[in-house]
Amino acid sequence: MTTLSKPDLVRETRMSRKLMDVFIRAGLVLALTLLCFRIFSPFISMMAWALILAVTMYPGHQALARRLGGKQGLAATLLVLVGITLIVAPTAVVLSSLGDSVHETIVTLRDDDLKIPPPPPGVAEWPVVGKKVSGAWSLAEKDLPSVLKRLQPQLAELATKALEMVASMAGSVLLFVFSFIIAGIIMAFGESGSEAARSILGRVAGSRRGVEFADLSTQTIRAVALGVVGVAFIQAIVMGIVLIIAGIPFAGVLAIVVLVLGIAQVPALLVSVPVIAYIWLSGNFETVPAVVYSVLLVVSGMLDNVLKPLLLGRGVDAPMPIVLIGALGGLAGAGILGMFVGATALSLGYQILMRWVNTDPDVVELESELPTVS
Repeated sequence: MTTLSKPDLVRETRMSRKLMDVFIRAGLVLALTLLCFRIFSPFISMMAWALILAVTMYPGHQALARRLGGKQGLAATLLVLVGITLIVAPTAVVLSSLGDSVHETIVTLRDDDLKIPPPPPGVAEWPVVGKKVSGAWSLAEKDLPSVLKRLQPQLAELATKALEMVASMAGSVLLFVFSFIIAGIIMAFGESGSEAARSILGRVAGSRRGVEFADLSTQTIRAVALGVVGVAFIQAIVMGIVLIIAGIPFAGVLAIVVLVLGIAQVPALLVSVPVIAYIWLSGNFETVPAVVYSVLLVVSGMLDNVLKPLLLGRGVDAPMPIVLIGALGGLAGAGILGMFVGATALSLGYQILMRWVNTDPDVVELESELPTVS
């Protein structure tokens, strides 16, 4: 049986102490990381939205800064003020109006002051559901208190959910305001922030790949903002204008529904087809206007099929289906914020996979062994 010599024992003791030192340092780093994450976790959503807004608006910020003589802070401030004025202020007005409408409806139902007009004659002629709808409408018009008493539990639950929805939307608007302000700060220091992001990714994936991955992430965020949210917004605006011109009831609400469906990648024809049916069955439209409005609604309902291939994935070093699948998967898993994260993550994963496929060591060795022709 052999025993360790004195030099070996000293070396083993030194190595064990170094290993213990490494474990202690790693544990301290892990504890510090978890503590930092716990402190920062309430602000993750806000910072993620601020980063997305900053990346999306940065080209416009640079163009404005050049017109202002290179004043980055002034350009960022103007963009933030304009963004809050054009987006947040109207949204706050709509939410306030929606909350007042819900409150007034609840008061009216409680005091039995709601009056239902009789159903139009054309309702009973609707296919499949016309007679049932006409009968329920006539019953509500003649004896509304009994109908409301029968539906009181459902109405109370619906009113509670409506108020919760308004409160949630108000909180989202407030979060968006703070995200917009932080995005302005990020844009004001955009150059240093870009260098920091590239340095971090370069440390993780290598200097050259870090720059490529940073550029790919930026391009993907802008492509999703333009190809998904932008297309949905354009389609909602176009269809809303058509609905207003046609005089369709609740045109604004339907336009918001189209916007939500467009972000969720659901066809807007789910809104335009029932509206077309209403135009033809209500009896309020002549034949020629009905045909014109029907064509416009069909065209506006299919507008995303034309714009999406042109805008989604444009300038991104990844196929358009990869970006779209990532956006849809992220939307299903984590909402609108996940749409950006999913598209970016899947695009980066696609690039890593293709780089691995294209760097087959057997192919490289075979190419190096081939004789060169002089």
